[in-house]
Amino acid sequence: MALFDQLDSAQQQLIERFVDHLWIEKGLSDNTLGAYRRDIAKYSVWSTSQSIAIEHADASHIQLFLAHNFQAGHASRTTARMLSTLRRFYSFLKRSGVIQIDPTHLLESPKAEKKLPFSLNETQIERLLDAPDTTTAIGIRDKTMLELLYASGLRVSELVGLHISSVSLDAGVVRIIGKGDKERLVPIGEIAVDWLQRYFGAARPELLAQRAATNYVFVTRRGGEMTRQAFWYMIKRYAKIADIPGSHISPHTLRHAFATHLLNHGADLRVVQMLLGHSDISTTQIYTHIADQRLRDLYQQHHPRA
Repeated sequence: MALFDQLDSAQQQLIERFVDHLWIEKGLSDNTLGAYRRDIAKYSVWSTSQSIAIEHADASHIQLFLAHNFQAGHASRTTARMLSTLRRFYSFLKRSGVIQIDPTHLLESPKAEKKLPFSLNETQIERLLDAPDTTTAIGIRDKTMLELLYASGLRVSELVGLHISSVSLDAGVVRIIGKGDKERLVPIGEIAVDWLQRYFGAARPELLAQRAATNYVFVTRRGGEMTRQAFWYMIKRYAKIADIPGSHISPHTLRHAFATHLLNHGADLRVVQMLLGHSDISTTQIYTHIADQRLRDLYQQHHPRA
């Protein structure tokens, strides 16, 4: 039996008035309106089971409902969405004169869970970097892109948009104009430099053939610039060749691995922040959770009292 059908006609009419209000005021889609209807119906069914009229509910009742959801296994993101729905609902009831005081007014949204980014261990990275066939121009290009991405932690847009004029092989750095047009110099290491030299020396000229010159470092078979989408499909293909499980692998995975492995090997968080081009160190701090987890795993594996 659908949640909505478990309500009496007065409750159903009140919810439908709310949904009509959202449609008129916000022009929301049918799917979104349906989600609001289900959320409020769920709240109304719970309220009825607790002998609480939704028009007379106070902040403590709503907190009990949110706690009930949390105990039922709902993530904090879902609970936050439910509270947002209830805020809209009670704001509508107050504006309609059904209630005098909005019980959600002083309630705080639950803090969103920080999802740890998907990363690869160093063995998986080695397999991924070794996947391209470097006997071909395409394979050399792909190998160079993967090596450079892992060596520098660039965003994929920064990688495919890299210009020849921004690469200094002698100094072993690339100059990046990142988010907010902020410039940073990123060291790339000897291995990435070696592969760039090999790519520039033979593979890139072969890919360009007689086509017009371009300032983009990485080019396609047709002589055009690489796109983010093309590189995304490329890394998926090489992950399959490297027998790396999981559907979450993406170009950003190498950026995560770059940061995590630096921290695992003792790099300072501020240095990693600068290399990644994060304006706020709190954005970088999520990688410390991954590094801390690795330390705990190593402890469990190797300490005799673990």
